Amino acid sequence: MHTIYPPLTIRSKALLPIVQGGMGVGISAHQLASAVAQQNAIGTIASIDLRHLHPDLLAKSKENPIQENYDKLNRIALDREIKAALKSADNRGLIAVNVMKAVTDYPNLVKQACESGAQAIVMGAGLPLELPELTQEHPDVALLPILSESRGISVVLKRWMKKNRLPDAIIIEHPNHAGGHLGAQQITDLNHERFSFRRVLEETQEVFKQLGLESEKIPLILAGGMAHFKKIKTALTEWGANAVQIGTAFAVTQEGDAHINFKKTLSEAKPEDIVEFMSVAGLPARGVLTPFLKKYLQNEAKLQANAKADPRRCVQSLNCLQTCGLRDGISKIGQFCIDQRLTDALNGDVKKGLFFRGKDPLPFGEQIRSVYETMQFLLTGKAIPIE
Repeated sequence: MHTIYPPLTIRSKALLPIVQGGMGVGISAHQLASAVAQQNAIGTIASIDLRHLHPDLLAKSKENPIQENYDKLNRIALDREIKAALKSADNRGLIAVNVMKAVTDYPNLVKQACESGAQAIVMGAGLPLELPELTQEHPDVALLPILSESRGISVVLKRWMKKNRLPDAIIIEHPNHAGGHLGAQQITDLNHERFSFRRVLEETQEVFKQLGLESEKIPLILAGGMAHFKKIKTALTEWGANAVQIGTAFAVTQEGDAHINFKKTLSEAKPEDIVEFMSVAGLPARGVLTPFLKKYLQNEAKLQANAKADPRRCVQSLNCLQTCGLRDGISKIGQFCIDQRLTDALNGDVKKGLFFRGKDPLPFGEQIRSVYETMQFLLTGKAIPIE
């Protein structure tokens, strides 16, 4: 695919300046990741609870519903998805795995991803301070932390430099535009000036100078609201970014791994249907106001008032998150089983599912187009006519 922009270079590999964001549960698995990689960009598998895409593993999890068994089966599913994506990509692009720092099994998921052949690890939902140690036996795997402000970037760089490791790129995610879990402490912080892309880029260059780093050696990738040709052009030609990460626009493509109802729900959502709320993980989140979310928000105050630490309140008896409002009885954050609600969304259950989504318009509105068409439009501003 032709583009006017300089390539994103990761480990000497020249790539299109597009990163497909990781989206769980099961929204971005091997089909979507490999389709993006086939266009010589970075395709990303979200490592969270991939067993739901494998009927045999799902059956085994029901036979023995304990956390240890769930974790083992999810790692088996991750292994399958990585190998399938690598095979389909056929040495084009890059296959990355997104691992949330907020999940309890994140160290094992990182190690499994590396052992299965993932070419990059992307980590957000917390400061990935120990990522170099977790991947030290796999020095060829690229590391891409997700951060939202220069202060966090500085902390990560200083810690990693003590371990003689630097990020292969840094993803800068704006919490006021991205979907899913957001990199701010409170909903009221989402539009704070410290998250402005231009400000974070400028401050990050200052951090590089203070630490004696050559800025051109660490590409900066902007995420959140970037699924628009003019925004991409501005970011890459005026602001000094090296690439952009895009999630929702890829989730609704033909190759997206989720149910067609999931894609329709995201693509048909109107601006007033996209809302922010406090997730069970203790982070603000953004999604579509489906019947589940509408009802939950109406009852949120009552549910929070009755919050209590009791693992039996967890719908699937899972210890999936390090912090869980429902399981741990934390009254200020979400009181629902996020794994169950995201699984319902994956399967297209519009009534029960939690559908994460970015707040900005999609490239083709309600149309479900291919990964190739989406990337072509994003990079050139020209849509391929529908025959």
